[in-house]
Amino acid sequence: MKKDGFLQISFSWLFAFIVGGFILFLAIYAAVKMINTSETEIDARIGKEIGILLNPLEISFESEKTTSLTTPVTTRIINKCYPSGIFGEQVIQIQQKSFNKWTNTNIDIGFSNKYIFSERQTEGKKFYVFLKPFEFPFKVADLIFLSSADKNYCFVDAPEQIKNKLTDLSQKNIFNEDDLKNCPESSIKVCFGTGNCNIKINQNANYVEKQNKRLYFETDALMYAAIFAEPEIYECQVKRLMQRTSELAILYKDKATFIARTGCNSNLDLVSLSTLASGLEQSSQLTSLFQIVNKIGENNNDADCKLW
Repeated sequence: MKKDGFLQISFSWLFAFIVGGFILFLAIYAAVKMINTSETEIDARIGKEIGILLNPLEISFESEKTTSLTTPVTTRIINKCYPSGIFGEQVIQIQQKSFNKWTNTNIDIGFSNKYIFSERQTEGKKFYVFLKPFEFPFKVADLIFLSSADKNYCFVDAPEQIKNKLTDLSQKNIFNEDDLKNCPESSIKVCFGTGNCNIKINQNANYVEKQNKRLYFETDALMYAAIFAEPEIYECQVKRLMQRTSELAILYKDKATFIARTGCNSNLDLVSLSTLASGLEQSSQLTSLFQIVNKIGENNNDADCKLW
């Protein structure tokens, strides 16, 4: 009898362990699901907040001014660009570090009117953002340059005009030096002359050389864009900007037709600009397009009835 009782007690405890273990498993599973759901919501909310935060900056920021974004934990901002559609799409995805692991929500926050130039993945707790308007020849958009405060950029032997603008930014991860040896050791070196640099700028041929690729630019705004952006991001965003340029050119053409009824003719070749801009596939085509842009800009400045 004692033996049978002992077996009954053992089975009772075994049953209790099994049930208790199952309940504990369910509790842990539910907690993990709740944490993951919470992290997903937080990542999505932060992504939207970043996009919303950029709206007033684009409206109120003066040229070449900077601000910072700070997150409570280490954050990864993933920059995605899609050129399909009328204006293409700017997409950002947010991942945050939790318990030494990155969240993986796969939630994309999209904007049709944003143009962010950065590395494909930018990590840190603090990020710098500065904006610069892109005019081609009319204002097309505000370009957004995003970088981590943990990553320094050292501009070497920059022309005086660019050096002054960068100094006015007062962005703490940007350095101006006359000699390469004065740059912070781990910084990304940006050279305007010769030197063993990560990024080389040829202002005569209007291209930025990085990662063994040449990114062509027109205007200082696109030069900065090529410096801060991943090559694939840059080429995609330039295509999107040209899509927007094409649509704006048609709007200005309609405006020109309207004011022509009052006897005020602008005589700007906006149809050619729209056609060529919409057909641009890569930044190397900007050079030929800029000749038309420059001519239209000059004619508009000389016109009695300016369109912009």
